[in-house]
Amino acid sequence: MRNLAIYIPGKGGNAQESEHYKPLFRDRDVIGFDYQSKNPWEAQKEFSDFYDSYSKEYDSIIIIANSIGAFFSLSSLADKQIDEALLISPIVDMEKLICDMMIWANVSEKELSERKEIVTNFGETLYWEYLCYVRKQSIEWNIPTFILYGEKDNLTSFDTISSFAKKVGASLTVMPDGEHWFHTDEQMAFLDNWVSKSIR
Repeated sequence: MRNLAIYIPGKGGNAQESEHYKPLFRDRDVIGFDYQSKNPWEAQKEFSDFYDSYSKEYDSIIIIANSIGAFFSLSSLADKQIDEALLISPIVDMEKLICDMMIWANVSEKELSERKEIVTNFGETLYWEYLCYVRKQSIEWNIPTFILYGEKDNLTSFDTISSFAKKVGASLTVMPDGEHWFHTDEQMAFLDNWVSKSIR
């Protein structure tokens, strides 16, 4: 029986980060996915095609997905035969996040609808098309899922993540004082322990 774990990074991440997870999955091959998609409609095809290219070779596939990579996975892989999903700081309500960023940037919905895209002073670009798209889509997810969330995540509120976890029946683990980006030695040790406990 051949087993695979696919690591899907967040924004600014890369497939090389999958190396960190290899010691945690001794009974699985571990690969990273350097996707090019910038939005969920692009991810629909790219993520699906990537999964399909490996599904013929493996009997069991799990995913480890981070931040926006988790959102793209939720948006594009719900109908795939995935045994388990480990989501790290996942974006689970993109409409709310975009609306929050509009508030941070002092951009009104009317202004965004007229200008179509606006570059913010914190480095993100707001797109009217993106907001309209996510408002029409809803995430339907029935894959066994474990979520790791940092208490001080600045992109997703606890209410948002806990509501999503309840909706999809996911196990939610909260790291006290954890951030959206798990990167310190303490945070990575917590993450590794969480992964080990979550693997079925």
